Amino acid sequence: MGIEKELARIYPPDARVTEPVALAAYECDALTAVQQLPLAVVFPETTEQVVATLRLCHEEGVPFVARGSGTSLSGGSVPVPGGIVIALNRMDRILRIDPDDLRAVVQPGVVNARISQAVAPYGLYYAPDPSSQVICTIGGNVAFNSGGAHCLKYGMTSNHVLGLEVVLPGGELVTLGGESLEVAGADLPGLFVGSEGLMGVAVTVTVRLLPRPESIRTVLAAYHSLEAAGDAVARVVGAGLLPGAIEIMDRLAIQAAEAAVHAGYPLDAAALLIVELDGPREEVEADFLRLTEAIRASGAYEIRVARDEAERARIWKGRKSAFSAVGRLSPDYLVQDGVVPRTRLGEALAEIERLSARFGLRVANVFHAGDGNLHPLILYDGREPGALERAEALAGEILRLCLRLEGSITGEHGVGLEKRTYLAEMFGPDDLDAMRRIRLAMDPREVANRGKMFPGEPVGEQVGVGRGPHPLERAGLLSRM
Repeated sequence: MGIEKELARIYPPDARVTEPVALAAYECDALTAVQQLPLAVVFPETTEQVVATLRLCHEEGVPFVARGSGTSLSGGSVPVPGGIVIALNRMDRILRIDPDDLRAVVQPGVVNARISQAVAPYGLYYAPDPSSQVICTIGGNVAFNSGGAHCLKYGMTSNHVLGLEVVLPGGELVTLGGESLEVAGADLPGLFVGSEGLMGVAVTVTVRLLPRPESIRTVLAAYHSLEAAGDAVARVVGAGLLPGAIEIMDRLAIQAAEAAVHAGYPLDAAALLIVELDGPREEVEADFLRLTEAIRASGAYEIRVARDEAERARIWKGRKSAFSAVGRLSPDYLVQDGVVPRTRLGEALAEIERLSARFGLRVANVFHAGDGNLHPLILYDGREPGALERAEALAGEILRLCLRLEGSITGEHGVGLEKRTYLAEMFGPDDLDAMRRIRLAMDPREVANRGKMFPGEPVGEQVGVGRGPHPLERAGLLSRM
């Protein structure tokens, strides 16, 4: 019996899509340059449906990709040829809030910002804040280990996930981690978070909550050069400060964001630096004096301090709208995600400007400066012959620049389809083989998001595909539900 008939046994008509016109809505994610129609899209509402779907895919050898809101910028949720999309948007319940224990249990389709909204009455919030937090889902955040503007101080998704219930690619339902900050044994949540859908589907996520800070001070500084703003970051951190966030936007990004949301940015600036301090009131006030001294010494020609929450919100709205706002400047763009040591930010930005001129393509820079996570947006017109290829070549040169400066090809967007070629330039054959072996231990038939992340064909010995004990269960590292 065909897989479509089997899916009809699991899902009612309003929870599956097979018509080509309807499937077109799922043919890509935010990396719109890569498109692929799936065989079908299904919308599970229960864990049991996810289990049944993955068992079917495993038995039939049909690949699948789990998807949330489709905000992945690396092609991580582009459908696999001949495969199905498991859209988790209907699994969107906040199952439990434990304010005394500073945790919440949520389903993967819960939108990131909803968690902070739900726990606000308890004086709590969820720290990871990707720019797309009003639409991206926790399941996607888990898949790509998302960070956000405040990751400098508070870390990535992996630092805030305590435990998961996961359906492995063979259909087994297992528990990774738990509900405590201190879990004995191997850090299996840390293994799963950031695995880009190659190890199965998370159906519940237990996240850590934090008390809202007593005081917040947000500073906006304007510079006459992008390199000066980059160098200012090292000066701020060198002053012994650990801000909640340090962000930079260049002239193109400033102009786009200002036109889109009217954040009140100075339009004559070549670069803006946004620094936010948070914590106990006395500590924040003491740090604020050192911060303003460091920014003045860095050559900023204008410094603004948010006077109230409304002004702070406008500053952040401009920054978090920048990616979408750049669409006003160009019909198409690629977003890169490389990382460099923050002491070499100025060097990296100057080289990106030179590369932009060499390739004849504009680059808008928006990035998490505190941890050196660059987000250059390469502007091009896909209707122009060869423009996409030129943009991809420039993107590749930026990634190689990051590696030369002893950085990484990705900070939070993942490898997906976009950066597979460059993974082998960052890691050696033995490293890649070790990664693949872990993947094969979890998914011997490679049905989970097949073709993503790894360059070339898989290596390493295939393991059995029967219904016996899972390799990690035999090792005592998994507990079945």
